[in-house]
Amino acid sequence: MKASDLLVAALENEGVEYIFGIPGEENLDLLESLAGSRIKLVLTRHEQAAGFMAATYGRFTGKAGVCLSTLGPGATNLVTAAAYATLGGMPMLMLTGQKPIRSSKQGRFQILDVVDMMQPVTKSSRQLLSGTGIPSRLREAVRLAEEEKPGATHLELPEDIAQEEVDGIPIDPSQTRRPVPEEKAVRAAVEKLRAAKAPILVIGAGANRKLTSKMLTELVDTFGIPFVTTQLGKGVVDERSPHFMGCAALSSGDFVHRAIDAADLIVNIGHDVIEKPPFFMKPDGTEVVHINFRSAEVDPVYFPQLEVVGDIANAIWQIKTGLADHPVFDCTRMREIKRHHDAHLEEGADDDRFPVYPQRLVADVRRVLPSDGIVCLDNGIYKIWFARNYLAHGPNTVILDNALASMGAGLPSAMAATLVNPGRRVLAVVGDGGFMMNSQELETAVRLGLDLTLLILNDAAYGMIRWKQADMGFRDYGLSYNNPDFVTYARSYGAEGHRIASADALAPTLERCLAEGGVHVIDCPVDYSENDRILHHEIQDRSAEV
Repeated sequence: MKASDLLVAALENEGVEYIFGIPGEENLDLLESLAGSRIKLVLTRHEQAAGFMAATYGRFTGKAGVCLSTLGPGATNLVTAAAYATLGGMPMLMLTGQKPIRSSKQGRFQILDVVDMMQPVTKSSRQLLSGTGIPSRLREAVRLAEEEKPGATHLELPEDIAQEEVDGIPIDPSQTRRPVPEEKAVRAAVEKLRAAKAPILVIGAGANRKLTSKMLTELVDTFGIPFVTTQLGKGVVDERSPHFMGCAALSSGDFVHRAIDAADLIVNIGHDVIEKPPFFMKPDGTEVVHINFRSAEVDPVYFPQLEVVGDIANAIWQIKTGLADHPVFDCTRMREIKRHHDAHLEEGADDDRFPVYPQRLVADVRRVLPSDGIVCLDNGIYKIWFARNYLAHGPNTVILDNALASMGAGLPSAMAATLVNPGRRVLAVVGDGGFMMNSQELETAVRLGLDLTLLILNDAAYGMIRWKQADMGFRDYGLSYNNPDFVTYARSYGAEGHRIASADALAPTLERCLAEGGVHVIDCPVDYSENDRILHHEIQDRSAEV
């Protein structure tokens, strides 16, 4: 067989379902091999979108999503997606083409050192130097992408290597189990919890794994332990729980930070330094137990007194077993803070002003989406409102990026969510700025026949930066623009277009679009004028009074 055939056979052996991307002439042997494969090629309109889709596939499944590009400009377009996957802990494998490495008559045309370029944003970047090495290189790239902490890996396939005649078979994935935490460390964590009167769990990015949700839910419900989440920890435990104290959407000064301050022990689960810290440790302050797949990365504001390193779900199960005869914790102070937190979330939920205010928008989306519905966010000021005000009912029902925080990911991530979760309602919420960075993928969504609703929040500006600009006392300059007619734009791709003309029209429009199926684009004017007053002043003042 050709080496490209062997590569496709190895990908099939890994259980690969989709390859997202844009082939170039350097990929044509691989493309021909894919044509006879059960793997589906999802042709996108930009390589960055293909990378975002592959990373999101990895986030949902725990298996490496695969994306494809040619050399040079195709490969450079994948760099942002590689960083998105690696910082966000999403397993992804990138395959890029290259000119022949043994002889080439095109000089240096389009040639960059792509392998070296990918090194800083991947866990591994290698060139395939021979067809016989493909099974081992592919297996290793997938293994590295999927093991903790997950991230992006990269393989470069030169044209002449792809054409080689080879003998070989794929290498089967090995059966692996994560190491269990050391028993003495678990026992020490149990002793600290037994000695605590008001502990709190802080659930972070690393806790967003399949079995961890079940174990944490049992621990919280059995012993009544309050919990907060980071943005990437949203939904790991159902946020309708009476023990949910809030999401650390703001850096400080929110009710959630008051709840953490009220704790006499912080159990930090799945902490990842890529997220803004939900609390800052101080010498002689509240003790912290660190539970994660890896040991803590120590910095001036994070130096836990105890580390439980190993499989998180197993650690939580052992802790639950160790607390078996412990009574339910009485965290009266935290529950009083929660009462004020929940009351504040309800304010503005029925605000009828127009353009739509963020509190009303988030409340309407929550009312419309079922518990297993998925909302995929691009990056903008609305991400803070959703992280703080939207209650996630389950893991990976709020897909946001609080790691690289790249604009342009909202639509592609929602497309991948739809492919991975057929039959579930998926809503992409994007700013007008982020939408236009990958808006061409509307054609891909329509071509794939996806059932997907896209809600564009239209303020004709890069609103997050404009807000920061105003907050720092600078003049309003350089951040406003004009938009196309989004309804006409959507229809030009074959999607349905809708325009919101009143606050009361949003929820029924969302309901209708989600029920009808197909690709729908909703243009919704939004008013961010109260962001600074509420997020920077009102919340801080009111939480300080509790």
